[in-house]
Amino acid sequence: MSSPAALAKLQDPLRSLVTGSAEAGVSSYGQSEKDQAEVAGWIEKISTGEVVKAETLKDLDSQLTSRTYLVNNYLTAADVALYGALHPVLSQLQPAQYYAHPAVTRYFDHIQNASPVRKSASALAPAFALVPFDFANAPKVERKADPPKEKKKPAAAAAPAEGSKKEGKGKKEVKSEEAAPAPAEGKQKKEKKEKKPAPEGGNKKAAVAEDAGEPVPSMIDLRVGKILDIKVHPDADGLYIETIDFGEETGPRQVVSGLVKYIPIEQMRDKILVGVCNLKPANMRGVKSAAMVLCATHKDGKEAGIELVAPPASAKPGDRIYFEGAEFENATPLSQLNPKKKIFETVQPGFTTLETHEAAWVNPVTKSVHRIRTKDDVCRAPTFVGASLS
Repeated sequence: MSSPAALAKLQDPLRSLVTGSAEAGVSSYGQSEKDQAEVAGWIEKISTGEVVKAETLKDLDSQLTSRTYLVNNYLTAADVALYGALHPVLSQLQPAQYYAHPAVTRYFDHIQNASPVRKSASALAPAFALVPFDFANAPKVERKADPPKEKKKPAAAAAPAEGSKKEGKGKKEVKSEEAAPAPAEGKQKKEKKEKKPAPEGGNKKAAVAEDAGEPVPSMIDLRVGKILDIKVHPDADGLYIETIDFGEETGPRQVVSGLVKYIPIEQMRDKILVGVCNLKPANMRGVKSAAMVLCATHKDGKEAGIELVAPPASAKPGDRIYFEGAEFENATPLSQLNPKKKIFETVQPGFTTLETHEAAWVNPVTKSVHRIRTKDDVCRAPTFVGASLS
């Protein structure tokens, strides 16, 4: 791997940070000619100092809103260079100032905590000391639901009847008058139908607004859970019945998962895992399952193996798990996914594991990468790369 010519334009200690990160494990200055050109372009822009001026942070924030990395979906020298160039600016900002640039702050914190970057930065201390951010008190970004569509008013049904009445005479007129109540009666029934009370359990219009719009990953409620008890389903030797603590006041949930053939029961006991907690409860061979265990399936299929997606070692039952990205990080998951809307099924094909084994959702349109994480670190599959998550 040879660095682009643009690297020579960086001043020390920034250049040393980039070269040190490469030695520590940053895998590439670009895996294709196109990526290499983009990496070189970014490094050249960063070397001028224009990208990271305080007055240009707003523009940079817009560029980073839909990105996890600057180039493609992996960490490159361009990311290390931008992190290093941003360091003297962001390290001086107060919370209100960095809250105003959420994408830049999220990106910077992500890169500064990458293992090879941290290793190189530590060797150059105190120039690139870890910058702490108060994310716990960051203002929430609310996801606005799409406005409800206006219903078209039905055409007046009485018009033809009135015309018929005017044209008729004598007995015909009487018949027209006798026929007139029919549409009125129908209308009365319709009005009664519209006045039916909303079903128990909440406002119907609010429920529609909650999951309006295109399905997005932040609609899915992911949480850290711990297996308290596990046994094989008495009527299905391929299913486990697990009692899982998700940190809820209502107590642990019962979950059924088809993992018997893929993960030995000894490896499941007391396991800390990721659970999908807002699926509609379902009966599986007579046993109600109230959540789903998130697993990574090898890119060659189930027969090649399945692994549990693992939260960070510091995670505790009930910890919130979210998707990186300003549009997702502070969004509130749906209380329950509507099976008819196929939200999980629509989003799921974008779930994967990166080269770093990190769990992520890749936007199929923009190709932006949104890692799946707790407030402390990213969730990972133990060994799989390019796995499907479900």
